[in-house]
Amino acid sequence: MSSILSNVAAMTALKTLQATNRALEVTQARISTGYAVAEASDNAAYWSIATTMRSDNTALSTVTDALGLGAAKVDVAYTAMTTAIEVVGEIKSKLVASREPGVDRSKIQSEINQLQNQLVSISKSASFSGENWLSVDSSAATYTPMKHIVESFTRVNDGSVSVSTITVDINKTKLFDAADQSGLLDSVFTTTGGGAVTVSVSTLDVTAAGVDETDLDQMITFVDTVFQGMTKSASNLGAYTKRIDTQSSFVSNLMDAIDRGIGQLVDADMNEESTRLQALQVQQQLGVQALSIANANAQTIMSLFKS
Repeated sequence: MSSILSNVAAMTALKTLQATNRALEVTQARISTGYAVAEASDNAAYWSIATTMRSDNTALSTVTDALGLGAAKVDVAYTAMTTAIEVVGEIKSKLVASREPGVDRSKIQSEINQLQNQLVSISKSASFSGENWLSVDSSAATYTPMKHIVESFTRVNDGSVSVSTITVDINKTKLFDAADQSGLLDSVFTTTGGGAVTVSVSTLDVTAAGVDETDLDQMITFVDTVFQGMTKSASNLGAYTKRIDTQSSFVSNLMDAIDRGIGQLVDADMNEESTRLQALQVQQQLGVQALSIANANAQTIMSLFKS
């Protein structure tokens, strides 16, 4: 039936064209943004997961920065410690030389004094970002022996998050402590020889009154003990460096994996969208043509009334 009030063919063609145009807009938006799920209305579940994981990746990026800062602090302390170890080794050698009969101990002491000054300089210079793990003052109100380096950000199944840290006890690395004599280089020892002197690595004096071979031997043993303690501290710092490097690599790989996972959820497949775009453009052209034909059919009714 032909009607001048209702053009069913035109209505059908128009609905089809409108649906094609809506699909074309979606495809063009995906090609423009690169996302199949750009807003919550596209897919609420995927959008929520992707948004949360992007936030977590931002937190992990901060963890990477924290690990870099921590690595710098540990590296400065380690570098200074290994240099100080070399200097203490030289002091030990000078003490051994002072045991030789007839040697001029005053000249040896002069050399030792320079090495002792160097140890102080090394320790005070081992500072990064306002923190010094080798030269401290444990009596200061702001002093905290436990230094924490953020190493991870974790989200568990129930949605809660946590931050874990690497803890460094600088009581085990400090060389000098201004509050007492608990540092490796200012801890004291009293010899039992003729001199019976109280010494530390930074204050020992082979020219002190009454110092004899027994005192010198005990000084050598004491300095070697300190040397071994410093070596252990350097080893611990080296272990922290390795742990931080490994964790930094893991966090970087984890961030890449999360990015890939987000992409699987929300990224548009450009090959697929390109193919769909071409198909929809053809459908749009055909829809326009069909609507034109449907509208033209109404013109034939008028021809029936022409004389």
